[in-house]
Order: sequence, then C-alpha cells, then structure tokens
Amino acid sequence: MAFTMLHNGTLIDGNGGKPLPHAAVLIKDNQIQAVGRKADIPLPDAEITYVDAQGGFILPGLIDTHVHLMYGDFNLLKTAMTPFSYNFYSAMANMKNTVMAGITSVRDAGGADAGVKQAVEHGLILGPRMQISISILTITGGHGDGWMPSGVTFDLVDAYPGRPNGRCDGPDEVRKKVREILRAGADVIKVCSTGGVLSPTDHPEFTQFTIEELEIMVQEAAYRRGIKVMAHAQGAEGIKNAVRAGIHSIEHGIFLDDEAIELMLAHGTYLVPTLLAPLAVVEIAETQGTMPEWGVRKARETIEIHSENIAKAYKAGVRVAMGTDAGVMPHGTNLRELGLMCQIGMSPMEALVATTKVAAACMGWEERVGTITPGKLADVIVTKSDPLADIRSLERVENIVVVVKDGRIVKDERALAG
Repeated sequence: MAFTMLHNGTLIDGNGGKPLPHAAVLIKDNQIQAVGRKADIPLPDAEITYVDAQGGFILPGLIDTHVHLMYGDFNLLKTAMTPFSYNFYSAMANMKNTVMAGITSVRDAGGADAGVKQAVEHGLILGPRMQISISILTITGGHGDGWMPSGVTFDLVDAYPGRPNGRCDGPDEVRKKVREILRAGADVIKVCSTGGVLSPTDHPEFTQFTIEELEIMVQEAAYRRGIKVMAHAQGAEGIKNAVRAGIHSIEHGIFLDDEAIELMLAHGTYLVPTLLAPLAVVEIAETQGTMPEWGVRKARETIEIHSENIAKAYKAGVRVAMGTDAGVMPHGTNLRELGLMCQIGMSPMEALVATTKVAAACMGWEERVGTITPGKLADVIVTKSDPLADIRSLERVENIVVVVKDGRIVKDERALAG
C-alpha cells in the first residue's frame, strides 16, 4: 500500500467551481483518497511520498476525446515509403508526447488496435488510458476511402489482422462490419456520416450512409454492453442523420445548422469540435508543404464557418467535449484546442471542464476520471502557470510540470525536483 500527497498548490478540480488555494490531494495506490486543504486531511499511519506543487495548479489528468495515436502527420509520399511496422514504433513517441502534455486519457478515433491498448495497460510502453475504435466505417468513395484516380489507395486506416477494413455499403454489410470491429476489441464504433477535408474524392458536406445503416451501427454496438457510436460528421444533413439515428457524439460539426443544434439538444448528443484540425492542415501546408492540395483547399473553406457554428452550438447549450484530431497535427500540441475553444466564447474554466468532467462523461468514464474526487483513479497533473489567467499557457509542455497517471508519477519537472 503506497500513499502520495500532492500539496502546496491551487486546486482546479474539474467540476467548474471556485479554485481552492493551499490544497492537497492524497492518493492511495492508484485512487484518490482525500481532497481539501492539507491541514484538514487526516494522514494515514504509513509512509507518504510528498509532491510539492510549488505554488502551481493541481488539475485532473486532461482528456482528449478524438485522437489518432498511430499517425503523426499526413504525408502521402512518406506513407508510401514507410515500412508497415515502423508506424508502431513511431506511435510510441506519439503516446509519450500525449502524456507529457498532461493528457492521461484519450478516445482513439481510428488506428490504434487492441495490441496498442494492451501494451499501455500492461506497462510495456508509456501512453494514455484509451478507448479504441480500431477502424473507421466508410462508404465506397467516402471519407475513409483513400482511392486515388491512379488506382493507388491510401486508406486513412489500412486493414491488417486485428484491424478490419472499414468500407461497407448497405445494411447487411454494415451489420457484419460492425460485428467484425467489435470482435477485434473496439470500445467505441467510429463512422463517417459525411465526407471530410482529408479524403480525396468527397467533400465535408457530402452525406454518407442512410439513417437505417446508422441505426444498425447504434443497435449492434448497444448489444455489447452499451458501446457507443461516434460520428465524423461535418455536413448538416449527415450530422442530423447521425443524431436521429442515436449516435452518441458528433465529431467536427463544421456545417452545423439550427435544426442540427436543436436535435443535439433534444437527444443529449455530445459535440467534439476539433477546431484545431482544419487550422493545422493549413499551417502544415504553409510550413512543410506536405498536405495534399484537396485537403488544403477544403480546410481553407471551412475554418471560419467551423468556428462560427461551434460558437452557436456552445451558446445554445450543446454539451462540448474537448477533442483535437491529433495525428493531423503533432501529438503533444493538443492543448492548443483550449485557446481556440475560448476564442469561440467559452471561458477558460469552461474549456477546462470540457477537457475533464465533460470529456469523461462523453467517454462514459465519469465514475473513473475527469475530476479530482475521492474514489476516482489518480490521474492528476500540476501546472506551474495559472490556466484560468492564461489558458494558452497550457500549450507549452514545459508548463505541465507533474503528471500522475493511475497513481504513478510519470513526469516530474519541478524546479529542484530530485
């Protein structure tokens, strides 16, 4: 039995309430034991490892509900020249960078398979706690189908043993494909109900799958102890189809309209904006020149309307969970999303709650993580900057000075540490 106490910091517990100065968090093994002012916490009759926050800020481990851990950039030539197995080794750095940025839990939206998840759970590699979707369901010619006019195919998520091809058309194929992905160990089903920015033969406003097909996905997933479906959904019609079919979360939501917002409110659907994704496509194109022309063109079309519509949804009361699409941009830069969320009207505290409590609820993990509450898993970070005074300070990884994941200190860069 091991005890750790983080102390001498201001607590921002993820619930959205007033920060607590002179706070402490007592951890027993991998669970939070007690929270409050240090003087008010009864100490166990046992050895305690003390972690001095040095006047910093103590927060829950942060959560990104939309990442692609198996990918680090979108460079078609590089992809074509990279041996298949190399991707697993590069993913190790992606996962470590994610944790070093203070993100201790993620929902992988396509790419990571059961072996990747198990390697983290078994302690073989350092990475965030994860839910995996493994593959991405797409129609022929839709987002997720990487067919090129030359006949060469660059699928966003290639098939291999343990990761089924996600292409399916018609109710029967959809039902079978969902079952294959669940058999492979998926915790969540990912579908593209519209086209997208980085697919070669469609557009974000194109609609994919019928409502009947989407309902089959929801039904098949629910048979497995209530597994949810997340939808890449950018065009208004595809967003509304997904919501009507009972899909749990809308990813991106670029062309949300008033009717879609009302439907999301009525169904309690989560919105994962990924405001950083189209911006990153343009930035990488300008600095590195590795983004395909079609992706850059579509990203430029969508950046402004994306922000405008997410702002409308937020102001209407749609539940917003933080997600980035990391893998389009480098892993470890995820927290740029919080500044963008504040630009569309959220307060710094609301952005933090979206990255903790709401994100955990979106993943169905609200009883496990997301707030610093006794009984929850001990995922805790310490920042040397005040995120409420400067939310963008979290973008600098050096400001994340301590990361505790599952009760274990995996990063400690405090001044004079050691």
